Amino acid sequence: MPEACVDTHGDCPPKRNPHGWELLKTRDFGLLFAGQTISQIGDSLNKVALLWFVYELTGSALKMTVVGLLQTLPPLLFGPLIGVYLDRFKKKPVMIAVDLLRTLLILLIPLLYLAGALTLDRLYVLVFATAIVSTIFGPALASAVPLIAPKDRLIAANALMQSTTNVGLLVGPAASGIGIALIGAQNVLYVDAATFLLSALCLMPIRMPETLLDAGRATARPGWTDGVVKDLLAGFRFVFVEQKTVLLLMLTATLYSVGVSAFVFLLPVFAKDVLAVGPVQLGWLWSALGVGMLLASLSLASFTQGDVSRRLRLMSGSLAVGGAAVGALSVLQTPLAAGALIAVIGGSTAMFTPLVWTMLQELTPSHLLGRVFTSFATGGMASSMAGMAGFGWAADSLGAGASLGGISIILLMTAIAAGVFSRYTSHEAGPAPATSEAFPTQPAVSHS
Repeated sequence: MPEACVDTHGDCPPKRNPHGWELLKTRDFGLLFAGQTISQIGDSLNKVALLWFVYELTGSALKMTVVGLLQTLPPLLFGPLIGVYLDRFKKKPVMIAVDLLRTLLILLIPLLYLAGALTLDRLYVLVFATAIVSTIFGPALASAVPLIAPKDRLIAANALMQSTTNVGLLVGPAASGIGIALIGAQNVLYVDAATFLLSALCLMPIRMPETLLDAGRATARPGWTDGVVKDLLAGFRFVFVEQKTVLLLMLTATLYSVGVSAFVFLLPVFAKDVLAVGPVQLGWLWSALGVGMLLASLSLASFTQGDVSRRLRLMSGSLAVGGAAVGALSVLQTPLAAGALIAVIGGSTAMFTPLVWTMLQELTPSHLLGRVFTSFATGGMASSMAGMAGFGWAADSLGAGASLGGISIILLMTAIAAGVFSRYTSHEAGPAPATSEAFPTQPAVSHS
């Protein structure tokens, strides 16, 4: 097969032992990767600079935490509804529009501040609006990946997309801190707005063959309120009733989110109470977590896709290693060893999302992808908040060590669930039937 065939949209026969890294050489995926890397760095810049800016502006830690709350609420309040509308539009224009809106909304904050017109209420409105449009982008991206990447490299494609988040977490906070010290938090927000504009520019030349006239959708586009409840229920019915594999993935992802979010939330408590280290050493522990996640994401780019059962076994094994490492942390008091274990934990947990995304992309018809991914995002956010609240209480009441032991049990339970799940799927036919609908090699034809 000629090498030029790599640049197509999945309509060529798969190469023998294809390498996911080759996706970066293709025009469309390379642009998507570059835009996401820039965007994720900007997102991390925004989180640090915005919190610092609000604290400088108000001098109130409570008012600063409202920003975090406003950024958390949209997935919980609007996630499934956003999925309904996301499935009614092509993904590329949606992603470009979201990036342009984020550019404008972030830009308004320093501009209003410069004009002396930035009140706290206006700032909160801008933060909330930015969070709403940002909630749209993740599911749109997950729905768009299979339109660009060949079917036999979806794990690699999703892993490379996850690596952009890891790069953002490693580079963004440090760059934001330096920028705040040199030019001020409000000026860092100009840079943040520019990153979203660059992301939109990277998206514009991408070829993304997609049609809305598939899977029985009517030729006429529905109005804004037409059939919303029906479409919403169709998405829930697919996740919770029609597709048992998707439901099992949802339950596994819920357990995973409880454990992982709680661990990240408790890392400062562990550093202070168990290791007795300060903020500088805590920064190194965060870096170790990020490095482990990045290395794992990049390693998946060379992973041979295999069947669902094999992927679930990989997921189960990696989460078992991560759960054991969290348990070992509860008895460690050496920062160096703790850093090594935290890197292992980051690597083990980073295996989860690309594998789950790939299975969802294979199992879900294209006209339901937005609703399925927003349902997962909403469930993940809710379980994350439950994990942080529950294990935060446990850390206060029982101590950080006991809380880490509980997180270890949650991750080991997730590993067991994935292992049992792999045995269940080994007796199933696999996702191939849904794949042919979810990833048409040519624009789908409408069905009358």
